[in-house]
Amino acid sequence: MSQYQFKTTNIRGKQYVEVNERIKFFRQEEQYKNWGITTEFPMLTPDECLCRCTITDKDGMVIAVGHAHENRTASNINKTSYVENCETSAVGRALAMLGIGIDTLRRRRSPRPSPPLSMTSWTRRSTTSRVPAISARHTT
Repeated sequence: MSQYQFKTTNIRGKQYVEVNERIKFFRQEEQYKNWGITTEFPMLTPDECLCRCTITDKDGMVIAVGHAHENRTASNINKTSYVENCETSAVGRALAMLGIGIDTLRRRRSPRPSPPLSMTSWTRRSTTSRVPAISARHTT
């Protein structure tokens, strides 16, 4: 049983596993072989976007979902890259819902992935808008 060591970045005193590290882990681990990561933009305007990332298992069953919202004026980097930022954030959230990269230094490997968390109702606040509550359910 191998232990994957995530590289972390210190952000305001906390160790953060960057999305690129989460993706590398997801793509190289045998337990996620033939799983998929897809993104879509339910909202994309010249000033803001909303991205939904879906992770599916090898049978195409939805296992985890993550959403993100970005506004072009929210930061300096968003002036040119708000769509890319949004997609990266959504992927990172979906991988976190799967349990990848949420332990700071390493993730214990199990033969099967843990079942995803059930999101019954949540909202994410942004500086300019609210994302409507969503619901996702997984049964085994």
